[in-house]
Formats: sequence, structure tokens, C-alpha cells
Amino acid sequence: MTEATTPETDPAALVSALLRLLDVADKGSDRFEGARKVGGVGRVFGGQVIAQALAAAERTVSPDRPVHSLHAYFLRGGSEDFSIDFEVMRDLDGGSFANRRVVASQPGTSQEVRPILTMSASFHKREPGAAHADVMPQVPAPEDLRSEAELRAEFSDRVPEAYRRILLAPRPIEQRPVEARHWMGAEPREPLSHTWFRAVAPLPDDPKIHRAVLAYASDMTLLGTATLPHGLSWTKGNLMNASLDHAIWFHDDIRADEWLLYVCDSPWAGRARGFARGRIFARDGRLLANVAQEGLIRSLSRQD
Repeated sequence: MTEATTPETDPAALVSALLRLLDVADKGSDRFEGARKVGGVGRVFGGQVIAQALAAAERTVSPDRPVHSLHAYFLRGGSEDFSIDFEVMRDLDGGSFANRRVVASQPGTSQEVRPILTMSASFHKREPGAAHADVMPQVPAPEDLRSEAELRAEFSDRVPEAYRRILLAPRPIEQRPVEARHWMGAEPREPLSHTWFRAVAPLPDDPKIHRAVLAYASDMTLLGTATLPHGLSWTKGNLMNASLDHAIWFHDDIRADEWLLYVCDSPWAGRARGFARGRIFARDGRLLANVAQEGLIRSLSRQD
């Protein structure tokens, strides 16, 4: 570590903590335990639950069948006060495909264990076939953009004090946004965003780790795209939002410690819900994954 870094801000330490978080513990009989985030307070980040559920499911599938899709429903908010229990059900082991169901559970306020997420994941043995893909949009290179950490530090005085700790917390995923973020005082605009992202330090070569990190990061910036035309933001105190479901389709090999472009748009919002889509591209233009999510975007009275 340099003089400018601490254990809380050192990139290698941040990534090491993320890898420990996503490395679920095998409890036997297709049950796994997801660790609590060190220092976590309040509600568990949805991307963490998805990534841990995927890691649990992949422990039960042959390595020659990488995941090609997952579909998850958030049933209740997870709590940072407890670890997460994952139960995996082996629904199919066919000639080319395998399918797994995962139930993530935690104790509730009455200590009764309740499901917080259900997920189905499908795994496919690699085989050749017809191919086409979207072209990556032309955007500024990540080297030409400021990091979100720098922007958060610069604009933190515009955010209510109650949210500054969350805003300024060091993160294992570096983001470099092309457009201004809502907490920067940006005006309402079309529901479209472009963000480069990568792990802040190198990752091991295991493809499962890179898929898990991508799943973790895929919950960032996505639902917020649906709020962009409406001047809604958790930092303004005029929004209650929560993910309702989340789906990922994995198309190609991933390096989550190299720059990836996350292109998000929202074709619809209404009835206190918003729908958002994401496409994740490698820097060489390959389309690596598609993401979709619907979430609660309930408008609240402004609290200036």
C-alpha cells in the first residue's frame, strides 16, 4: 500500500474482500452460506445476493457447462446483520443443458428464516452455431473520463449529509460514467446511460469468478436509468426504489478486471415500477452479456 491508501481504500484489499464475499461456503447437501459484507450496514446490495446465488449454483454443475442465463426475483430486502443461506435444487442435468434453482434465505425480524431471493439458472455446454451481435456504441475511452470516486468526492457537498457515507464509501468496482450522475445535480434527461467499469485490481483467472463479479456489478446503475427523465433520486429523498427481479444472459468469455462498457436504457416506467435493460461490451466490441431488471420507483414528497 502507498501512503495515500489504507486497508479500506487499497485496491488489492478491496478486491480480496469482494472475492471472499462471493466465495460461498459449502455446508453439504447442496447448501451454501454467503458471508456478510465486512462493515455492511442496513440492506444487502442486490448484486451481492445474485452473485452469491450464482456461485452456489455453479458449485453443483460440471465446469464444461458455463452459465448462459439466470433469472432472479427479490422477495424481501436482505439484512447485513446475517449471513445468507443458499439451497440449490438440481432440476436438470441433460445432454447439453443443466438447470438449477436457488433459494436464498435469512432470519427475519422475528428470527423466522424466510426466503429473500429465488433464482433459476441455466448452463449450456459450449457448441458452435450461427452468430450475430449488436455493435458497441461509440463513447469516450475510459482513460478520457474521470472516475466515479473522484466525482463523488467533488460533488458530495451537494448530497444530504445522511447519504454521504454511502456515497463516499470505497468500492471494489471502479466506474467511469460518460454522462453526469443524478447526484451531480444533472437535469432530467433521456433514460440512457453509458458507464465503463472494472474490478479495481486484478482477479484470478477462474472464469466463474469473472462471471460472479460481472453479476455483482450488473446491479449498479441499471434501475437508476429508469428515473433519469423524472428528477428522482435517493440522494434527494424523493424516491423509494428496490429491485424486483433481475435477469442476465451471458454470451461470451468475460474479464471483469478489464474495462467493460455498460450501456443501460429504460423503455418504460409507470405504476410505480421501472423497467431497464443493459448491454455489457468488452473493449474490443464483443457483446458479453445482456441484463434486464424491473424495480420499484415510488415517488415520494421532496425533502429539501
